[in-house]
Amino acid sequence: MSFVTDYPAAPSAVAEAHFAQRLALETDCADVHAALTAGDMDFVLLHVVGSPEAYARRHVPGAVHLPHRQITPERMAEWPADTLFVVYCAGPHCNGADQAALKLARLGRPVKLMIGGITGWADEGFAFGSVGETSARIAPNR
Repeated sequence: MSFVTDYPAAPSAVAEAHFAQRLALETDCADVHAALTAGDMDFVLLHVVGSPEAYARRHVPGAVHLPHRQITPERMAEWPADTLFVVYCAGPHCNGADQAALKLARLGRPVKLMIGGITGWADEGFAFGSVGETSARIAPNR
């Protein structure tokens, strides 16, 4: 018996519920890239860590720079209440996206985490944006 089968697989119904829940909470870089490429931006992509200078150097095209510490009810009033937010941070070694997702959920906002973050985006070979491109913007201070 291999280490893989040391623990039996979950019953199909348990696996279905588990993976459906994960997909309700997460998306990946490839799906975000596909939506950007197709122009299917039915969500707001939030770059939730780093300084404005770091964002200006490298971010996912179309992302709004809104550090998780700045996510407040007042700031989020810019978007309709049913807006889906997709959050990302530097990568698997960073929990900024988790912090942002928690804040958004506590505000009653729909949210998904883009797994991999900047690191995952780079691993996929996708191009980064920089400030000055029409798709990049920084959320205004209110």
